[in-house]
Amino acid sequence: MKSTSSLSLIAGTVALAAVTGFAVLTAPGDGETAKAATAARLPVERSTLLCPAPGLSELSETTYTSFTPAGDGAGEAGTAELTPTATSELTDDKDDKSDKKDEKGKEKDDKEAGAGKPVVSLKEPGKPAVAEESGADTPALVGTATGRLAPGWSAQQTTMVEAGEGRGLLGVSCTVPDTDFWFPAVSTAKSRQDYVHLTNPDDTAAVADIELYGPEGSLKSEVGEGITVPARSSVPVLISTLTSEAVDDVTAHVTTRTGRLGAAVRAADDKTGSDWLAASTTPTGTLVMPGIPEDATSVHLVAFAPGDDDADLKVKLLGKTGAITPAGNDGLHVKSQMTASLDLKDLTKGEPGSLLLAPEKGGKGTPVVAALRVVRGSGDKQEVGYIPATAPVGARATVADNRSEGSVLSLTAPGADATVKVTASAGSGGGEKVIKKYTVKGSTTLGVVPPVPSGLKGGYALTVETESGGPVHAARTLTITQGGIKMFTVQTLPDDGGTVEVPEAVQDLSVLRD
Repeated sequence: MKSTSSLSLIAGTVALAAVTGFAVLTAPGDGETAKAATAARLPVERSTLLCPAPGLSELSETTYTSFTPAGDGAGEAGTAELTPTATSELTDDKDDKSDKKDEKGKEKDDKEAGAGKPVVSLKEPGKPAVAEESGADTPALVGTATGRLAPGWSAQQTTMVEAGEGRGLLGVSCTVPDTDFWFPAVSTAKSRQDYVHLTNPDDTAAVADIELYGPEGSLKSEVGEGITVPARSSVPVLISTLTSEAVDDVTAHVTTRTGRLGAAVRAADDKTGSDWLAASTTPTGTLVMPGIPEDATSVHLVAFAPGDDDADLKVKLLGKTGAITPAGNDGLHVKSQMTASLDLKDLTKGEPGSLLLAPEKGGKGTPVVAALRVVRGSGDKQEVGYIPATAPVGARATVADNRSEGSVLSLTAPGADATVKVTASAGSGGGEKVIKKYTVKGSTTLGVVPPVPSGLKGGYALTVETESGGPVHAARTLTITQGGIKMFTVQTLPDDGGTVEVPEAVQDLSVLRD
């Protein structure tokens, strides 16, 4: 007879995996229970997200959108709230060390009076919640979703700065805490002001290291190690203060010694404005960067090989009708632990596309990370955005902040043909969801104006689900024209991690007795 202790162990393991996303089953006794355990997927019961402080401009207007897709969660209704961090230390002077406070910090109290009071609270799956904040003092947010609001919970912050320092449309999907982040395409050049924002969701301090790599290898730094991020706090670090070397193309590597963090880079350029750069996907031999706008006037690729081997990569543009090799830029050699770049100019030439990096000789190849710096417009009408390499949509992915107009959804199938289902959620203020299916041909990018909820009021979320075929990579471009400038931001859509693999016990309960 199977023991009740074995059944209790399995039940506890399943619960642990559903809450944390990770569990290992070790069965006692003769091993029968372990043999009976098979893989299953269950909705997660708890999710954590971190949103960086929006910026330094008094002119900034930030919209937060929180959303959970309908249908996955079970049990209690749960909660999903984003609340301000208790403190926010800023580094706005290039001569400051990374642990100095913003001169305004003592005067503004860093909005500590509002710490713990939710900025945005989600009430139900399938309908987004929206909140707005303004000014330079808007803090970073941390949040947790539980119950039916946890599976696939996503949030986005979108900030408009119409003029002045850091102008632009800055968008970023709030991140899951982790211990390792790669940021190709940052810079320590004099024309750039790039901050890496480190946000700690936990009740104990985290300690982080930031390593920088240029075209010649590691950049010397004496202040990039041992950066303390206090409990439930956010620390922006000006990257150029970490080294004396001014380098155009840099890769930043953020790791933690203790604790976990959310990390994102706010990149600002004197001529082209600013936007957020999210972390590249985990180093791998083949990378996809979806969603290059059709009217891009400059596309700049930055790649890095973190291991001991060099990488030789094929460069392909996946366009409307198939894959093409950019003229004069058919390949890229990336030396081990050195940053490489490629100027692809106006690569898309009137059609939306995605960039594919693949091993020159096939196979798995050498793991790399990569990102694109994309510019639209010319002269004093230029605007910048960033597209990091991203994982596939997988089972499901969501981008939370969409408007009645201005969105373009890019769907890319680097291998076989694929079919996806796209759901436009109900609006935050009203409207009914709309569902549409798309077929994406292999080695192409399909750029579409996504569906809009019928009777839309407010903002809405877009959810993409893979129904059949090969992997699909996706990105959403949001464009808002201000003063004749097409301000834009691009968010990629990797799998939302709404389910987790857990052991499933196969038991013959008929043998159990009172």
